[in-house]
Amino acid sequence: MKYMLLFVGTRESQDQWDTMTPEQLHAAMGGAETWFEKYTQAGKITGGLQLQGYKTVTTAQDSNGKRIVTDGPFIESKEVIGGFAIVDVKDLEEAQEMAKSWPGGPVEVWPAVER
Repeated sequence: MKYMLLFVGTRESQDQWDTMTPEQLHAAMGGAETWFEKYTQAGKITGGLQLQGYKTVTTAQDSNGKRIVTDGPFIESKEVIGGFAIVDVKDLEEAQEMAKSWPGGPVEVWPAVER
């Protein structure tokens, strides 16, 4: 079964990444890199990306019958998406176990529609 693990944080936590020195960034990313290596080598992660910060997002949406593009995320929330991983696992329980072992903040587990 395929799931998307969505790595979520706050704008404040993401802003902290922008102020880190290269050394601090390397140290902070160590846990995430180890996590990705472990599950990629086990054949569980089949895709995914780290995303640029929320300040780089644009959104296409309807406005008065026209499609427009605006700066910023469309969803008004305190949370931002930092990245995602596509995983191919036995079942929901295994996807949740992977999410629980993530060394960072919250992880949403989204089942994929498989056809």
